[in-house]
Amino acid sequence: MNVLTGYRHDRAFRTIERLGSETMHHFLKATDIQLRPAYLEHSRSFRRSALVDETVGSVHMGLGLCALAADGYIDAHVHSFEESFFVLEGHPTLVLDGRSYPLMPGACGVVPVSVSHAWLGPVSGIARWVDMLAPQPRNGAADDTFFLGPAVTDDVEPLDIRDPRSRHLFRVDDRDIVLEGLKTGARVDAPTVSASMSTALLAYSGIAVKMLVDQRLDAQLSTMFMVEYQPGGVAHPHDHPLEESYYMLDGEIEAVADGKTYVLRRGDLFWTGVGCVHAFYNRTSRTVRWLETQSPQPPARHSYRFSRDWEYLKQKLASAAVVHRPRAVAAKSAAKSTG
Repeated sequence: MNVLTGYRHDRAFRTIERLGSETMHHFLKATDIQLRPAYLEHSRSFRRSALVDETVGSVHMGLGLCALAADGYIDAHVHSFEESFFVLEGHPTLVLDGRSYPLMPGACGVVPVSVSHAWLGPVSGIARWVDMLAPQPRNGAADDTFFLGPAVTDDVEPLDIRDPRSRHLFRVDDRDIVLEGLKTGARVDAPTVSASMSTALLAYSGIAVKMLVDQRLDAQLSTMFMVEYQPGGVAHPHDHPLEESYYMLDGEIEAVADGKTYVLRRGDLFWTGVGCVHAFYNRTSRTVRWLETQSPQPPARHSYRFSRDWEYLKQKLASAAVVHRPRAVAAKSAAKSTG
């Protein structure tokens, strides 16, 4: 067993749906998530639950829920994979490449491949965050993570996302995903990243999407973003050439995957594999919000394949065939009569 001991979730608590040899999805209720000690020889008071890994059929991502107590730490280490994160609760400290960054809820970022980092617990209470590992850590291999010793915390930097040197870190708050609040221009001294297309809020079909971690922060192997559905918001059946995970933050959404329907609530986890046809419907009277990840990163084109578009083409071709068939028969009869 490798240094990721404690990173794999017990199969007994998984609900795996295999409907065919190539498509699959995974639903894990919040009540079934169990945190367990991880990095046993190189941490204190650190626990993690593997939400998505090879045991559910994933081949691209390792998604987890992490918790670190006030007296806890994870020693400095490097990975052969990329690690993205989003802080849900508490104030952990990330020691990234020699600098210590006190974090807060809504803070997120990426630790690039082979960059030294460590985690320190909050002053009080517990810190919780979601981590996203890509490519997926190799099960049973001992050479994915290398520990370097205790964290050195002399250089403490407040998290300042305006500072270009904080290029791997970001922070989102409620105002960043509320469309009404973006109708006026930002002040030149606003404590946010300069507004541009790369930080824009994408809105469509009752859905708002706020990118958190992507190539702008130097992530190369996965993306992480916030999704919010207004009442009546819908994403019609579609699939992707990539895997997606959805960690519910607030509200209730109806999810359909491979013809099966689920209701996702706060703290639940959902995952769809490559080719899994899935859809989401907000049938409630309140907004719904979740944290979403993708791996690999979407291609420049054709990252979505909507079933309705191809069904439309099928119906259009069938209608055209009905119209042209009588004409073809008439033309054939005319040819016989003149012959």
